Amino acid sequence: MNKIPVKKKRGRIENLSGADLRSANFAGANLRGKNLSGANLKGANLSGCELSGSDLKGAKMSGANLSGANLRNVNLSGANLSGANLRNVNLRGANLSGANLSGANLLGITWKDVNLDNVNLEDAHNFYEEG
Repeated sequence: MNKIPVKKKRGRIENLSGADLRSANFAGANLRGKNLSGANLKGANLSGCELSGSDLKGAKMSGANLSGANLRNVNLSGANLSGANLRNVNLRGANLSGANLSGANLLGITWKDVNLDNVNLEDAHNFYEEG
């Protein structure tokens, strides 16, 4: 496995862009405002994770568990979330333009002010927008 350069600020990880984090367990972790653009998070456990304000542009998150995560104001443009569990996720203000949500579980999501331009919702489960 190739090592991914990780940028730290005061001993804290700030940049995980492009990192290979397949099947990693981040359940309940605080990743607020982190750069995870292009990261491979296939099958990762991000349940209950704090990700508000993070950059997940182009992230590979197929089959990931994000149930109960806070994704408020997150950039998920172009991300692959096919087959992911997004049950009870807060997506308020998120950018999902061009994202792939095919086959994902979307039950109980907060959809307020979400950019859904060109989103793939084919075979997504429990999709509905709040009025």
